[in-house]
Amino acid sequence: MHNNTFMEMVRLYMENKNIEPLKRFLTKLPAADIVEGLKQIDPNEQTVVFRLLPKDIAMEVFDMMEPSLQHDLILSFTNDEAVSFLESLEPDDRVHLLDEFPAKVAKRLLEQLPKHKRDATAVLMGYADDTVGRIMSPVYVDVKKDMTVDQALERIRAKKNGGDHVIHTVYVTDSSRRLEGMLPLSNIVTASRTEKIDNLIKGKDFYSVKAHDDQEYAARLLQELDTVEIPVLDKEDRLVGVLSVDDAMDVLQEEMTDDMFDKVGLLDLTQKESDRSHKLIRGSFWHVFAVRVPFLLLTLAGGMLAGAVIDSFEELLEAFVATAIFIPVIMDMGGNVGTQSSTIFTRALVLGQINMRRFLRHWGREVLYGFGMAVALGTLGGLVAGFWQGVPELGMAVGVSLTLTITLAIAFGFLVPFILVKIGFDQAAGADPIITTVKDLTGLLIYFASVSFFMPHIIAAA
Repeated sequence: MHNNTFMEMVRLYMENKNIEPLKRFLTKLPAADIVEGLKQIDPNEQTVVFRLLPKDIAMEVFDMMEPSLQHDLILSFTNDEAVSFLESLEPDDRVHLLDEFPAKVAKRLLEQLPKHKRDATAVLMGYADDTVGRIMSPVYVDVKKDMTVDQALERIRAKKNGGDHVIHTVYVTDSSRRLEGMLPLSNIVTASRTEKIDNLIKGKDFYSVKAHDDQEYAARLLQELDTVEIPVLDKEDRLVGVLSVDDAMDVLQEEMTDDMFDKVGLLDLTQKESDRSHKLIRGSFWHVFAVRVPFLLLTLAGGMLAGAVIDSFEELLEAFVATAIFIPVIMDMGGNVGTQSSTIFTRALVLGQINMRRFLRHWGREVLYGFGMAVALGTLGGLVAGFWQGVPELGMAVGVSLTLTITLAIAFGFLVPFILVKIGFDQAAGADPIITTVKDLTGLLIYFASVSFFMPHIIAAA
């Protein structure tokens, strides 16, 4: 479904207070469409829509959301709603979400969870970032080797009643919870009820990972084994959890994306830009003020200086009024191409299409191509100005000014955001104001210098 259609339907139902039809509308949509739709509506509307989703759909939608949207959605809930929702998550998913919250908020929510869920979450949060222990699930089914199949099945049923996780593998442990073997659930179900579990184990060889192992290593091992989960052991070889294929694939996808950005030197940049964008969209007024206003003050000062430049050529303007007609053309063309160039740079940088170590090569190509466009636009503008006013010299001044101003604006459009990125400033907020200020001043100086050069009789008359 198109995002605009989703937004229109949600607002129509909400304005008319037709909650039941809205619920039916939402339940017919794929989870992916709901996620995309939620991005397009206001935070208050997001909360209402999410609350209307059936639990199974809500969990699927939440799992597909970006961390920032998950974070904002949970914070919009009442305290009881937030705690209840956290309870419904798997321990590893709960940890992943709590990591996104400020420490005080995470601690408050964690303390309100039931003890067994709080303990399971705290265990995972005790492991270092990027380790297997951080993403494993502490939910698994284990049996003892001296149990009969009948006893094992009773334990499996008891474990299953305590949650809705899917059981693929049953783990055989000793009295100290050390892992001694693994059995597919089907092997137990089809065995004789009086058979000992120890007799079903075909061998003591099995793969496992340690809780302190690197996430990516464990995920790749699971991928190579082509299995749905792998046991996770602590330093004493005791079973503490399992790593599922779903969590492993998430790790590999994240690592692949990070590696791609890292190769072009963009990993830290991408994370910084994401944080800055989130704060500018969701942050407080004073944060937005502090980031944006200093650059706008620079533009204000530049505008005043541009006024001073025009004032210094007042006599020239009085001597030949037609000169003033083309000031907006010179300034607007420079501003538009400068903004266009900076936007192209930013998009290419984020997409990894610009190598920061080879910036001069990219910049040289942009300036060269920009000069070609500037010559074409300058020639056209100069011809129009000359024929319009019947003064060929003025046309030449306009043409040369457009050519030089556009070329400089394109050069600055690539150079300014690059410099801001290198020195750690927010280029999204700062590039255009700086480019506008520099372009206005240089554009006016170039134009009046060109008029003075090509039309010296005006200077003499002034």
